Amino acid sequence: MTTGLPAPAAVRVDDWGWRYAGRSDWAARGLGLRIEPGERVLLLGSSGVGKSTLLAGLAGVLGGDDDGEAEGSLTVAGRPPAEARGSAGLLLQDPDAQVILARVGDDVAFACENLGVPREEIWRRVRRALDEVGLDVPLDRSTTELSGGQKQRLALAGLLAMRPGLLLLDEPTANLDPAGVLEVRDAVRAALDATGATLVVVEHRVAVWRDVVTRVVVLGADGGVLADGSPDTVLSDAAGELRRAGVWLPDTPVPEAPVVAEGGALLTARSLVFGRGPAVTRGRRRGRRPRPVEARAVGLPVDADLREGTALALIGRNGAGKSTLALTLGGLLPALAGSLVAEPALADGRTPDPAAWRSRELLTRIGSVFQNPEHQFIASTVRDELAAGPRALGLAEADVQERVDELLERLALDGVAAANPFTLSGGQKRRLSVGTALATRPRLLVLDEPTFGQDARTWQGLVMLIAGLREDGHAIVAATHDAEFVSAVGAASLRLDAAEVTA
Repeated sequence: MTTGLPAPAAVRVDDWGWRYAGRSDWAARGLGLRIEPGERVLLLGSSGVGKSTLLAGLAGVLGGDDDGEAEGSLTVAGRPPAEARGSAGLLLQDPDAQVILARVGDDVAFACENLGVPREEIWRRVRRALDEVGLDVPLDRSTTELSGGQKQRLALAGLLAMRPGLLLLDEPTANLDPAGVLEVRDAVRAALDATGATLVVVEHRVAVWRDVVTRVVVLGADGGVLADGSPDTVLSDAAGELRRAGVWLPDTPVPEAPVVAEGGALLTARSLVFGRGPAVTRGRRRGRRPRPVEARAVGLPVDADLREGTALALIGRNGAGKSTLALTLGGLLPALAGSLVAEPALADGRTPDPAAWRSRELLTRIGSVFQNPEHQFIASTVRDELAAGPRALGLAEADVQERVDELLERLALDGVAAANPFTLSGGQKRRLSVGTALATRPRLLVLDEPTFGQDARTWQGLVMLIAGLREDGHAIVAATHDAEFVSAVGAASLRLDAAEVTA
């Protein structure tokens, strides 16, 4: 083991549970676990079972009595987690929540500076960590210019640079392109080989981490541990229980795509140039006026035809512009050049430029689901979140509740209808964000990474819901790295990092 590094941390979980403030149900309860120094553990379980809550508890970031109620005990390296924060590093599901500073290099260096690492050593670690995770951008690149997948790599680089004794990773590859998944997995493996650190990683899909971890722990839906042992033992002996728990096993079947006849034209893009416009400003220094940033195009011009009953997947490497194009097609960013025309069946008497529509006009025409679910939450309960759009349309309250009840059941959110959206698990937040768009029944649905954070059962439920919309004549656009999703909804693919971008 390399000298001068924190000792690998032991983890003790003794009949531990946590209930968020304002919630009647426990997010996790009755957990008992021993993880020895240097063990590499894959933590599995259905969506909402408490995996992320356990990681947050081990990292010491759940908060105090005002934030929730705890029972039992947790220790990291023999101490309560709040006293061992330098020993543990946590990668959150939402990489935006871990971006702290304005420039890439400074952000990676931040934790090292707080730990008192010598300056010359900090920058060696920063450059090495960025290389390890495959984030090839200048150190002075603005963190606001990174894609969601790039921010995920940035957050992981910051953790690897601080070299913790316990590495806690919450779905570290969820928003990465296929090559990025392998790069990040191999970077984690190399860091563990170099430092001997203890690993606890949460993922729904087993295949990526099976050859890295030494142990698999499955949390039960009713509390406690469902299975615990070596990967081969757990994945073979408990395969039936794992499938019922929604765990993604390597041979999990993918539904067949629907066969749908195309209908009329809804949205047409010709030589569409998309990117961020001049509203962003820089140079906020004392005594200086901010200067506008010139509009910057992303990728090549795009041609696309979106018709009733069609599905289009926006694919490509991280940073290729998938999210930016999705926002443009959704009428939330203006086209920089070329044309984006809403055809009469979609415009319904409005101007053919979706970017000129008001939010109320978008509700029944184009529904957008952002990459970060929390960016679109506006209500204090899940039920009210789903009801917000239909109420804005002026629907009768009985009709609103009928739509909400149907979505709660189909999205497996009926058990958390009264919960605050911000206290949900990552997978539940994603399903809720999709539901808020579906509640107004738009003709065109634009989704950014719609399936991240889902177990096999909730993934299938989402896929069936979206495929059903396509069969009913709605058009679907999805920015995604999920090849199984693309196959299951029968989507055509528009690869943004290809030589030509036409669909």
